[in-house]
Amino acid sequence: MIPDDLRYTNEHEWIRATTGNVIRIGITDYAQDSLGDIVFVQLPDVGDTITAGEAVGEVESTKSVSDVYAPVTGTVTAKNDALDDQPELINGEPYSGGWMLEVEVEDATVLDALLSADEYRELTEKE
Repeated sequence: MIPDDLRYTNEHEWIRATTGNVIRIGITDYAQDSLGDIVFVQLPDVGDTITAGEAVGEVESTKSVSDVYAPVTGTVTAKNDALDDQPELINGEPYSGGWMLEVEVEDATVLDALLSADEYRELTEKE
């Protein structure tokens, strides 16, 4: 399942424009499926600045630990605190209840440089 209304990265994060210059970030269904049962999530704090391309957190599963990469540069305005007690939300609801961060960016047009749903489908079919 790859929703058409989102943007994507080569590292399997999804990005949704919300209001103004705030975007929501999570990992894709493909990523959570590859990881297996997620047991722990580490994310930056509200107020932290993140930089596109850099690791900003970790997702630990029963199989491995994987970095979460920032798809954009900006300031964290919210994080999904529900993941502290229920990291498995990422497995069950990767595009809704399992979201990770909200980030304010200077210019929301940065999303245009990310992968479209069709481009992301092509990427996952090759892997």
